[in-house]
Amino acid sequence: MLKCTGHYGTPDRVAADVHAIPFPSDKTLFSKTLNQIAPDLKGLINDLREKEDFTGKADESVMLMTEAGRIILVGLGEVAELDVERVRRAAAQSMKKAATFVAPVVALYCPLEEIVRKVLPVSFEDTVQAMVEGALLATYKYDAFKKPKPEQKKGQFKELKIVTADEGFQSRLKAGIQEALIITEAVTIARNLSNGPANVVSPETLAKEAMAMGKKLNIKTVILNKKEIQANKMGGLLGVNQGSAHEPRFIVMEYNDKKRRLKPYVLVGKGVTFDSGGLSIKPASAMEEMKMDMSGAAAVLGTMYAVAKLKLPIRLVALIPATDNMTGGAALCPGDILTMSNGKTVEVKNTDAEGRLILADALVYAQRFKPAAIIDVATLTGAVVVALASHVTGMMGNDDDLMNELYEAGDRTYERVWELPLFQEYEKMMESDIADLKNLGGRWGGAITAAIFLKHFVGEFPWAHLDIAGTAMLEEAKDYQPKGGTGAGVRLLTEFLKGCKE
Repeated sequence: MLKCTGHYGTPDRVAADVHAIPFPSDKTLFSKTLNQIAPDLKGLINDLREKEDFTGKADESVMLMTEAGRIILVGLGEVAELDVERVRRAAAQSMKKAATFVAPVVALYCPLEEIVRKVLPVSFEDTVQAMVEGALLATYKYDAFKKPKPEQKKGQFKELKIVTADEGFQSRLKAGIQEALIITEAVTIARNLSNGPANVVSPETLAKEAMAMGKKLNIKTVILNKKEIQANKMGGLLGVNQGSAHEPRFIVMEYNDKKRRLKPYVLVGKGVTFDSGGLSIKPASAMEEMKMDMSGAAAVLGTMYAVAKLKLPIRLVALIPATDNMTGGAALCPGDILTMSNGKTVEVKNTDAEGRLILADALVYAQRFKPAAIIDVATLTGAVVVALASHVTGMMGNDDDLMNELYEAGDRTYERVWELPLFQEYEKMMESDIADLKNLGGRWGGAITAAIFLKHFVGEFPWAHLDIAGTAMLEEAKDYQPKGGTGAGVRLLTEFLKGCKE
């Protein structure tokens, strides 16, 4: 992880190869920013504004060569539209601009206190956290299998300096940086796991990662092997695993497990390390990215890391059913009947609707903890991508309060969620002629019918389902989200859990 430190001063007093200064388009605040952060550049920058070469518009940036070094001016946009997400994106844009130069040390300057307090309005720490998140997440690269190029110096960062012009903010600056570093480390864990190829990230790998994390952070971790999974009668997980060369694993992690007076929150992550579709095989063009079908598991592991490092005063359980979905000689067949761990029978209409089968067993297992709430995270359906594209995570559940809290956490982190209905009419679509349920509801409403299936396995506990199929893996990079695995869900869930009481 890139070194990140807090500083006080202006570009002439802070040693850096590149200085990035955010400017709002409002004329008064533009001038105040200039007077406080870059008074020596007043004439030059005012001249750019008059010529409309730089006016502070959103996504606008200009690079200047000065005695203090390279200066990047970054637009924050209209005050009426300014929020912490715009700050996060401006920081990301600054780092991407800096990456075009040889600039080992980058200094990012905080927006004026007046902007933070009157315009955003959020705490200074939250603003700093957004800046660091945007900057560090924008520098992420998955290059584990690429040979380093010694001659490549552009974009090779060594230190990120977060700078405030107000000396009185130093302790708060450090607090914002520290929390952001933990969050970005957690997201990076999730991204690395999601991007790892299936011949590296297997069910066994996920189990080893969980055990290593548990040992490092004092999280009670238990791994159920195939025999133990059979003993728990997890017919969904065992059925999906039938065609695999890898045995399944069921991961159980308990943070603050000794605080028995607390009702735990239970996170369930889909851990399909590669999804060929099984005998209902996917087309080859859609299969390569299916190494990321365990992004729900990755998000849960990343969240567990963040919660433990932040030492949140809650009890948290993580459950990950892990397998791949392959076409071996013993593979699950369309038409097969599975008996789940709660005794319900399921007719398998399509072996590519496997995620809900393994999640169902995990949701049943979650009930033994008598949780305050259950939240499952899964790249579950292509249908949710059709409905919401890659901008929003689909959310369904049985508890309005829980979903409202997730919605608000999504707004704050910009990992937004949007509720889809679970009306009674959808139940009929999951009825089977020969079993209690079928695992596919037909052509229409696929994201909803998948959630309806899961609803049969949560009991009476508050439950929310997050379908991250669109947000967890991107075909094109965004400001601070890379192409490939994004780590979606980590910041959202961590923010939600920060608001949960003992």
